[in-house]
Amino acid sequence: MRLLSYNVHGCVGGDRRLDLARIVEVIAAAQPDVVALQELDVGRLRSGGIDQAEEIAAALEMTSVFHPAMHVAEEKYGDAILTSLPMRVVKTGPIPSRGEPRGAIWCEIEHGARPLHVFNTHLGLWRGERLAQVRTLLGPAWLGHPECRGQDTVLMGDFNSVPSSPSFAQVASVLQLARPRTGRLAGPTFPARLPLLRLDHIFLSKGLRCLDCTPLRTPPARLASDHLPLLAVLERK
Repeated sequence: MRLLSYNVHGCVGGDRRLDLARIVEVIAAAQPDVVALQELDVGRLRSGGIDQAEEIAAALEMTSVFHPAMHVAEEKYGDAILTSLPMRVVKTGPIPSRGEPRGAIWCEIEHGARPLHVFNTHLGLWRGERLAQVRTLLGPAWLGHPECRGQDTVLMGDFNSVPSSPSFAQVASVLQLARPRTGRLAGPTFPARLPLLRLDHIFLSKGLRCLDCTPLRTPPARLASDHLPLLAVLERK
């Protein structure tokens, strides 16, 4: 199974141009089964009022589940999970935030003999905020919920956290980090043109094995957003 996590920056690229087709091109080239997107606009004036989650999903022949972390009048801004596999929404909702509201999505996806529980999130900018958000996500309302406990689980997104950070360590104490075949850390994902920071991550439960995990550094990916997409290839143990 191929999973992709991608902060699309409202489909505004490094050249400051709004171009949804470039985002679709980058995702399609990766041939993912499941996509977790962050920073999507839905009904926002600045992006022409379109539903970016739905437009991207339609272009990829996938279905989407969108959660508006921020909702002002008719304008929405948030995250989505896309897939062409059978998908059931388990939960969407806010997580503790300071400043810009943040949220998470939990979907159950049918793949093989066992369902896969997929979580997508976008953590905040402040250290204490991220710690509170991670504790919430690992707690009984989300990954610690009885419906998820012991199941094949993936948590991915823009964590705004480098591997040396306390919030990263908190997640890594419960879930295993998706890594490249070498066993080292995946490459940096931000900023896209000259990536220096590892901010985007994919974490797995013990029933899953990572075959490879790498940011996509193609020329289109370096231009389409301010983050590089992170692709992980998984199999069940």
